[in-house]
Amino acid sequence: MPKTPENLLEYLETLGIDAKTHRHPPLFTVADSQSLRGEIEGGHTKNLFLKDKKDNFFLVTVYEDAQVDLKTIHHKIGAASRVSFGKPDRLMEFLGVEPGSVTVFGVINDEEHSVKVVLDADLMENDLINAHPLTNEATTSIRRDDLMRFLEAVAHEPLVLKVTE
Repeated sequence: MPKTPENLLEYLETLGIDAKTHRHPPLFTVADSQSLRGEIEGGHTKNLFLKDKKDNFFLVTVYEDAQVDLKTIHHKIGAASRVSFGKPDRLMEFLGVEPGSVTVFGVINDEEHSVKVVLDADLMENDLINAHPLTNEATTSIRRDDLMRFLEAVAHEPLVLKVTE
């Protein structure tokens, strides 16, 4: 069974990570989430669950309004070929979330380390980063350094590089 938002928040607490979670109606798109601007400080994320032809999977986390060129990103992230979006069943299998709730926190469910995490360098300039806590009915704010600590704790050392246009 995938971990729940409550499991995630408890895990962050055991790591000594102070994260603030804001509950809200379900947000399915970046446009939906932009209605919260001004209420939640920090860099807001968009997440792309991608795969290449050799079934290598990538979770690319960028600014919510960033432009990502799917025709060329494979060169930057080390994919074996051009990438496409991963299927919802694989998203659930690896990250324990459904489309609309994709989040960097999903790697807490990737115990086999099947997904490579890529964080956009521009996003990582923020001290505070916002992501869904395994559900699109909330947003969790976490300090950049604490996000890196979380990723290290779940054995998902990210690539931090400029992937946006």
